[in-house]
Amino acid sequence: MISTSNLSKTYSGNQVLNIESLEIPRGQSFGLVGNNGAGKTTYFSLLLDLIQPTTGFIKSNDIQVNKSEAWKPFTAAFIDESFLIGYLTPEEYFYFIGELRGQNKADVDKLVGQFEDFFHGEILGQKKYLRDLSKGNQKKAGIVAALIGNPEVIILDEPFANLDPTTQIRLKEIIKGLTENRDVTVLISSHDLLHITDVCERIVVLDKGELVKDLVTSAATLKELESHFAN
Repeated sequence: MISTSNLSKTYSGNQVLNIESLEIPRGQSFGLVGNNGAGKTTYFSLLLDLIQPTTGFIKSNDIQVNKSEAWKPFTAAFIDESFLIGYLTPEEYFYFIGELRGQNKADVDKLVGQFEDFFHGEILGQKKYLRDLSKGNQKKAGIVAALIGNPEVIILDEPFANLDPTTQIRLKEIIKGLTENRDVTVLISSHDLLHITDVCERIVVLDKGELVKDLVTSAATLKELESHFAN
């Protein structure tokens, strides 16, 4: 589904990412972990064609992402608040995303209605602009917007940050549900080792832009990750 070849990114002579090869099959729940500056957001930014690679490329469903836009209809992401449109209400934003993805208002309402417990009554019907919501509520709106239109690839950067414990637990259920039918590939980065081992069947560790571990999640994975970051 997602294939990375000889990928690197350099800023002012400083290499921040260097991945020789990485294959992520369709339907996998894939986790990316690493300390600040490890290259996680850089990788996602390259995957979404937000920045250009210095060398190499990423293909999504055999489409080279920096050469064609044909991957966009089946790909959704929430990286940070810059993905939102601050002067819209959440409802307006959801309908806008729905329109981009060929969904009518009824389709959008049906999907968004499934997440009322995730929103805790703080998102819908509040007559607030997205820019006026808390960081956590902005994140909730962005994550749900990424689910509109049945995307095949969903990319979430630090989705658990700024969320209260109840919402984190519900988000884990949402993520697990996405990959149940093996049609949706979910890529998540997180600093939270417990959450990411809970929801991802495979976890890759980046260190200073290099891929240093590639783990199939098991009962021992959390301890292995904790040991790696403790050293």
